Amino acid sequence: MRRYFNTEGQCDPKIHYMIGLEDRLNQIKEFFIDRRKYFVINRGRQYGKTTTLCALEDHLREDYLVVSMDFQGISTVEYSDEFAFTKAFMRMFMEALEEGGAAEDEIKMASAFVDSLTQYTLGEMFYLISTVCGTASKPIVLMIDEVDYASNNQVFIDFLALLRKYYIKRNKKPIFHSVILAGVYDIKNLKLKLRSEEEHRYNSPWNIAADFDIDMSFSADEIAAMLGEYEADNRKGMDIAAVAELIYQYTCGYPYLVSAICKLLDERVPRLEVFADCRNVWSGKGITEAVKLLLNRKTPLFESMVKQLDEHEDLRKTVEIILYKGERIPFSPDAKSINLGLMFAFLKEENGQVVIANRIFEMRMLNMFISEEALDSDAFLRGQCDKNMFIKDAKLDMDRVLKKFVEYFSDIYGDSDDKFIEDNGRRIFLLYLKPIINGTGNYYLEAQTRDAKRTDVIVDYLGEQFIVELKIWHGNEYNERGEKQLAEYLEYYHKEKGYLLSFNFNKKKEVGVKELQIGDKTIMEAVV
Repeated sequence: MRRYFNTEGQCDPKIHYMIGLEDRLNQIKEFFIDRRKYFVINRGRQYGKTTTLCALEDHLREDYLVVSMDFQGISTVEYSDEFAFTKAFMRMFMEALEEGGAAEDEIKMASAFVDSLTQYTLGEMFYLISTVCGTASKPIVLMIDEVDYASNNQVFIDFLALLRKYYIKRNKKPIFHSVILAGVYDIKNLKLKLRSEEEHRYNSPWNIAADFDIDMSFSADEIAAMLGEYEADNRKGMDIAAVAELIYQYTCGYPYLVSAICKLLDERVPRLEVFADCRNVWSGKGITEAVKLLLNRKTPLFESMVKQLDEHEDLRKTVEIILYKGERIPFSPDAKSINLGLMFAFLKEENGQVVIANRIFEMRMLNMFISEEALDSDAFLRGQCDKNMFIKDAKLDMDRVLKKFVEYFSDIYGDSDDKFIEDNGRRIFLLYLKPIINGTGNYYLEAQTRDAKRTDVIVDYLGEQFIVELKIWHGNEYNERGEKQLAEYLEYYHKEKGYLLSFNFNKKKEVGVKELQIGDKTIMEAVV
């Protein structure tokens, strides 16, 4: 069986194409396990946590006895009280001891204690664990995956408190050499989830955890190394470095998104009619098609995103401000909405600012927001009515799109006040544009140029890209500087022509569309 790209659960290098984990595993062992750290690996959904833990278990086996557990194996009923929880925990602990390669006498001793009691408290359970750790032939490392599965249960909070107590006294009483808890939620937030009273909000029992600062995202070079293995097996003739870089630009190395795009390129895109001859699948055009397919799919990752944005209004507002208004929000991990966005991996810090974590998330969120507004949006409905006039011979006429938008905007919003236009101008254009390219093309906002005054929209329609700068007008000097910046940006994208949509508050402005020549670049400037 040939290897393939996997997006469902744990990856295995013998049967899946995957990023090499050796460097990360060495770092985790050296800086955390060998130093007896207790720590939490909290990352977004499908960020490679389980795959990393499974690989780490094998990596540590020579020096440590690894007890690997998954809290999804404990049922809801077994969290009802400490007696049910301890029984379930010890059942899994015994299984993990055997799977981890514990000596027969170690297993027998633990089994004898478990069998001697019909029920026992958390304190009694930790006394047994301490005894096992004290007599084990190797230091014991405890790994618990999906730890936030237990997050709303008081018995788990009590479990953490006892684990902390033994950690503090571990020079006097034997206990685990190192503990790894993995999940989406930071354990410091478990108390917040369990109790709503203000005095308990930050009172976490897990304040002993070391900061886990190992980067689990994939770099462009790591993606290229994985694609190199695929190319050696399949001979697709791809430009490995260029394909890896483009995949990275869309995903910023988010593990699931990287694998999902590669899987679509390998299995789904070649079956599309446009790629019937199987040429150029692993190319910019193929990646564009793969992204389009991915954005239209329901996946656990995207469903989780929608759920969290629905449940956390502050987080949703933060995302909307970044996407629609281009505001630069200073980074602070103490701000609740920012902290949540970081924890779910929807947001990240970049140069002291808060930004959307990657282009795929940005496009999916934009699609969601626009879909929610579409039925009540005159701009969307107008774009839907006008869309047939913009496509000719399967090509998008962006010149005409801007001209018709200027007419529409001037008719409907020409008398609006400056504040309304500054807050909503870009949103209205994106709503107008969406039905025109929907189903055939995509657009995204260029993070590098986005701010409260300027946003560049990259429109991709059947492999042809259009650069559209949306700008809040702030005087002639600023306007001329914006034209020059757009020309430089076109050079970066190897484009001869670009588009500038200026929301102008000058009462003497000249509304309409004109063609400018900046050096060897042509710019269609639209003013509303």
